[in-house]
Amino acid sequence: METAIKIIQFLLSISILVLIHELGHFTFAKLFKTRVEKFYLFFNPWFSLFKIKKGDTEYGLGWLPLGGFVKISGMIDESLDREQLKKPAQDWEFRSKSVSQRFFIMFGGVLYNIVFAWFIYSFMLAYWGENLLPNQSLKDGIWCVHPKATELGFRNGDKLVSVNGKSHEMFIDLSQEMLYGGQVQVRRGSKDTTIQIDYSDISDLIESQSGMLFYPRVPMIVGVISDTSINAKSGLLVKDKIIAVNNNELGYYDEFAQTIAPYKGDSISVTVLRENTEVDLRLAVSEKGFVEIIPAIFEMEDLERFGIYEFKKVEYSILQSIPAGIIRAKETLMGYIKQFKLLFQIDGAYKSLGGFISMGSIFPSEWDWQVFWELTALLSVILGFMNFLPIPALDGGHILFLVYEIIRGKKPSDTFLERAQIIGMTLLFALLLLANGNDLLRLFSN
Repeated sequence: METAIKIIQFLLSISILVLIHELGHFTFAKLFKTRVEKFYLFFNPWFSLFKIKKGDTEYGLGWLPLGGFVKISGMIDESLDREQLKKPAQDWEFRSKSVSQRFFIMFGGVLYNIVFAWFIYSFMLAYWGENLLPNQSLKDGIWCVHPKATELGFRNGDKLVSVNGKSHEMFIDLSQEMLYGGQVQVRRGSKDTTIQIDYSDISDLIESQSGMLFYPRVPMIVGVISDTSINAKSGLLVKDKIIAVNNNELGYYDEFAQTIAPYKGDSISVTVLRENTEVDLRLAVSEKGFVEIIPAIFEMEDLERFGIYEFKKVEYSILQSIPAGIIRAKETLMGYIKQFKLLFQIDGAYKSLGGFISMGSIFPSEWDWQVFWELTALLSVILGFMNFLPIPALDGGHILFLVYEIIRGKKPSDTFLERAQIIGMTLLFALLLLANGNDLLRLFSN
């Protein structure tokens, strides 16, 4: 059921974004009196699930959920309709329109995706506001959750100060910014330390499929005790908070793991807080240094709900949400561009490419409209940016040839455009195979 919910959310999100993107092309085509022969959600090789014709346009639903398309008269696209191009150009065809009109028809899809992301962010800010964790709330510093963090020189309890000389108010901004590399300044005790993150370090993170170096430190609260655990009959209960080990005060989970390490094959005394009452217990430690209990897992929203950290709530009026939505969309786009650049700067970065399984997996297993729209806005930005790349068969490829036409004063030949379209489609198909192949490799290697 959880997988089904993820799939439904993913398909709904992609369907909305494809419709928005193709509507961008459609709107500008109609604005410049250009005939649109087909408007389809999903591709329809051999047959369509549904179609209806209104005016000059056939509207339909394909069966292959890999995107969608509009077929514009007089344009060399994935349909490779050579017969139409052999005839003289008509006033209602794409090829008879001015360069500026053809530009907006091609740019419309990208524009609508970015504007749609802005609309979603503005709506979310007006309706839900923002609930963020200020960096200053981490009074006892960070928890190194990835081995690479310790290898780089970070330590549990370090307080993040700045990345490349720039400080950020929110923890998430600091932790994300350092994933692009550079110098990170941390405060350890009363001293400041500078840690360098290079591209090779980022490559290791990419290969491990983990983009998180740190997490806010969390208390040691019991989440699961299996019947086969060596401490199944110790008296320890789920939701118990361990506050001391061998009479030494304990604040966080990372301290607990370090504290019990010297007691392999032995036992420890612990004090737990249970419904505001302290209880003393004795726990066995395995030969491998584990007490064989699973700690409670805290999502970001849990950190505030359980009073572990104080979050900052920012509310927006409708008017305030509009410029704030623009800033949010811009920051998302700039962040994705930085991530995209890493593909060309880091060896093995192509391994991080993900297909439909990766995209679907980012959706939660329970339906959450706030998360759904957050992810849809992100995917809208990504879809807009990817379509703007100067690759034949993408919108950016068509725009590139329009720029060439402006500079040279004449169009590339139809034969050239047709061949470029075929090359572009081949390249995109290869990228599709690579991305989804990576997904399958990760799926079967886990």
